[in-house]
Amino acid sequence: MRILSKRQLREIVLYSPQHIARLEAAGTFPKRIKLGQCRVGWIESEVMEWLQQRIDSRDKPSELSP
Repeated sequence: MRILSKRQLREIVLYSPQHIARLEAAGTFPKRIKLGQCRVGWIESEVMEWLQQRIDSRDKPSELSP
């Protein structure tokens, strides 16, 4: 298991820390884990699964397409 730092997460996801926090609060992004008093991280496999879901939904044909 690999844990991503905030910097590593931003390189992968390309969202601001504020937007990531909003997505977490809404329950639409993997939740961070507390590693210490001032340190958090994200489980890489959960983040990659989240990204894969976005790719999969992009590649599905739209229901509105003829």
